[in-house]
Amino acid sequence: MDDEQLLRYSRQIMLPEIGFEGQQKLIQSKVLIIGLGGLGSPAAMYLAAAGVGELVLVDFDQVDLSNLQRQIIHSSSSIGQAKVESARDTLININPACQIHCINQQLDGEALTEQVREADLVIDASDNFITRFALNEASVATQTPLVSGAAIRMEGQVSVFTGIPGDPCYRCLYGDSIETEQTCSENGVLSPVVGIIGSIQATEAIKVLTGAGTPLKGKLLILDALHMQWRTLKLSADPNCPVCTR
Repeated sequence: MDDEQLLRYSRQIMLPEIGFEGQQKLIQSKVLIIGLGGLGSPAAMYLAAAGVGELVLVDFDQVDLSNLQRQIIHSSSSIGQAKVESARDTLININPACQIHCINQQLDGEALTEQVREADLVIDASDNFITRFALNEASVATQTPLVSGAAIRMEGQVSVFTGIPGDPCYRCLYGDSIETEQTCSENGVLSPVVGIIGSIQATEAIKVLTGAGTPLKGKLLILDALHMQWRTLKLSADPNCPVCTR
């Protein structure tokens, strides 16, 4: 690290759980972020600010006026712009040293698996089960850590899936039967809730990348923001899971 980096990250380096070695790990890390909406916005911003060396941004949508209530990485001047490009501009202003790669399309199949394989960690900030299940399969296939978040109305949840055999995966949590998919456009969402969940995703990512603390591995952290209550559920691997027990 040069003098400018030492000054920029000084408050983080002071933490004994991070230190110089942990900061160096962040600088050398590559994180794949799927979705630059309500969750991906704070996650990407904090990871760039914290010094993650490379961020790969994936989204195929454009910025819409209705996004701006919660997707804080975008602004009014970004309306009509591709979300990945709008996000890139914001992140470069936060930390010019962070390398930003934009993928302005939906990834699936081998293309998705290859991007997951090349990353040190994946942030799942998507908003649908099809993408979440596909990301989980790629995480298990490549043994890449996956930090999953979701939020709707005044509720949210976060978990960390290692992709390592024997540990639970996202599919273990939901199995084959899932409820009818709910969206923010149909049910609404309180803007700070996605900020809280996305920030926790960034925190968990930093912990995994640096080896600090105890990540939410095998745990599901649930937020009820209406009553500001937190619950933690223990997750176990499903012996009949069609993904991680193949």
